[in-house]
Amino acid sequence: MKKWIFIAVGVLVVGFVGYQWYSAQTSAQSVTEQVRTAVVQKGKFEVKISGSGSVQPVTSEDIKSIINNDEIDEVLVATGEEVKKGDELITFTDGSDPIIAPADGRITTLSVAAGERVTSGQVVAHVTNYQDLQTSVQIDELDISKIKEGQAVNLKVNAFPDQTYTGKVTTVAAEGSSSNGVSTFDVTIHLDKSENLKVGMSMEASILTASKDDALYVPLDAIHTANGEKYVIAVSSGSDNQSSGNEQKTVKTGLANEDYVEITEGISEGETVQLPQLASGNSSNNTRRMLQGGGFGGGMGGMGTMGGMNRNGGAPVQAGGRSGN
Repeated sequence: MKKWIFIAVGVLVVGFVGYQWYSAQTSAQSVTEQVRTAVVQKGKFEVKISGSGSVQPVTSEDIKSIINNDEIDEVLVATGEEVKKGDELITFTDGSDPIIAPADGRITTLSVAAGERVTSGQVVAHVTNYQDLQTSVQIDELDISKIKEGQAVNLKVNAFPDQTYTGKVTTVAAEGSSSNGVSTFDVTIHLDKSENLKVGMSMEASILTASKDDALYVPLDAIHTANGEKYVIAVSSGSDNQSSGNEQKTVKTGLANEDYVEITEGISEGETVQLPQLASGNSSNNTRRMLQGGGFGGGMGGMGTMGGMNRNGGAPVQAGGRSGN
């Protein structure tokens, strides 16, 4: 009986040890398989700053009478009618100067009729130009110095997610508004085309603030810092990605966006660099927060709401950030 007990205990011990060994090997293999690398790419690198707003007309104004107590002879337009700047809208019985359209657009309201009398300053109609549109977005004070009149803008409208509109920055507010200790500045963007757009539609704008052709770049989380210097882990040709086959290379960085950073010195196109190991699902996010929150020291700083480039290289599609050293 004791013999069988010893055998049973032995089987259990062997099974437990075997399970522990298998689990350790599986865990080690899983971590090893999550070692990631990226190839140093060369191409067009863009930095964009984003903001949200809504579609608004450039022209939307009241039309007022400058005549006092004169009788209207004829109203020459109707609500909904398109007019051109300078068109006669209302004439008077005494031959006084007629009320004319101050701008191109559509008469959206008309509040007088023939035979009525008007007073000076009275609103008689309203004109809105739905073919000439703009949007205004709020930009953080940390980024406003990068925004200039004439910069190109790509715009996306929620109602038409597959269509991209274009425009240009027309004005940058000279004064900001503060909320909870953070100041923002209004930036007005004129749209190149108004096709299918309606006033009030929500819109996201990406303002191109920097662009460089033939730039070398790597994923943001490939950059490490130590003693005030930045470096990457370059993977040697034929290496199995283990530390014995890697080399630490000091680098200098330039432009940066949310996902990528330009390399101005230290590595070459086509080299392979190691990315942080993903031992857990949060590791990459933690690395990104560290880098974006000041991990680059004075060179980077925190970055706002921006996009990135295709992780496999190619042109950046939505980006934003600061320049490094």
